[in-house]
Amino acid sequence: MNREEIYERLNRVFRDVFDDDSICLNDNTTSSDIEDWDSLEHINLIVAVEGEFKIKFNMKEVTKMKNVGEMVDIIESRINS
Repeated sequence: MNREEIYERLNRVFRDVFDDDSICLNDNTTSSDIEDWDSLEHINLIVAVEGEFKIKFNMKEVTKMKNVGEMVDIIESRINS
């Protein structure tokens, strides 16, 4: 699966979690770019992403993610390994 396909699926997850069809992710998207992205929604988002891609992030990965691009890097490495 390539980055474009990952982004297509991630956009659907983000739009569902945040109930906002206008979300369009890129590598530099952060929580400050999405109005309702707070600590509680972050947990919901991580769970939804894990379910979508059938992966589990470890705590270190979750706390080190600075933007969506880093999330995509982790997803890409997991599903393509």
